[in-house]
Amino acid sequence: MKDFNLQGTGVALVTTFHKQGNIDFTSLGKLIEHVISSGVDYLVCLGTTSEYPTLSEQEKMAIIDFTVETTASRVPIVLGIGGNDTREVVDRIKKTDCSSIAAILSVVPYYNKPNQNGLYAHFKAVAEASSVPVILYNVPGRTGVNMTAETCLGLANDFSNIIGIKEASGNMAQCMNLLAMKPQNFTVVSGEDALLLPLMSLGMQGVISVTANAFPKQVSELVNYMLKSNLKKARPIHEQLLPFSNAIFEEGNPVGIKAALEIMGICRNNLRLPLVKSSKGLYGKLQTIISNIQ
Repeated sequence: MKDFNLQGTGVALVTTFHKQGNIDFTSLGKLIEHVISSGVDYLVCLGTTSEYPTLSEQEKMAIIDFTVETTASRVPIVLGIGGNDTREVVDRIKKTDCSSIAAILSVVPYYNKPNQNGLYAHFKAVAEASSVPVILYNVPGRTGVNMTAETCLGLANDFSNIIGIKEASGNMAQCMNLLAMKPQNFTVVSGEDALLLPLMSLGMQGVISVTANAFPKQVSELVNYMLKSNLKKARPIHEQLLPFSNAIFEEGNPVGIKAALEIMGICRNNLRLPLVKSSKGLYGKLQTIISNIQ
């Protein structure tokens, strides 16, 4: 089993597209260089921010290969493999070459809304199939079902290769229960950019961030200050980033962050249907916000 430290800043990479809809690998390479050179601790490839439901299997494999080659072992790579068909998820895990992958990030099954026993059984199958560590991903705003702290802790205690969770419920009481009762070697990171500072003040150990596509240096500094319990230095960064972190989710993800990345000259603002470009109002709002971030 590979060792992987989930603590710190992970960036949930977008997938960059040309206007015609095919993958823009030149811009993806530019984005990868942007975030690595700015100090993030690891990359998340094919997470929910990547628009992975719209990608073919061939495109997913091409993105993995390109990300591994471009990263060149400078930082670890976490790979998103999840879905609402357990057999299909297990099959994808078994067929994926994970020799260059540090861990798998696997989202709570969406749409069919399993109960807690179903969630436990799903992640049990994922853990048993994976040759690398597994990170759970709880995001009820996307999946339609919340994995409770009790279910998460049961998985954490029962499977040594389930090493942590990206917790994006936004439920502070649930987060506090999870942090209070988790095993010592189980890591909890934020999936909520806007709540990063308060969640880390409760004991979370980092973030998998959308904001970090655009502002990796600032997010990394915020996380590192909070890991050192330096609220005095972390708070101004949090306050500066907060309007941006809120704005990029106003019209859905990755709609806002792609608009921001175009404004910053990193990639074009192209998405795949059913997602469409941000409104002119949001685009203008982001231009103003970005101009005020140091």
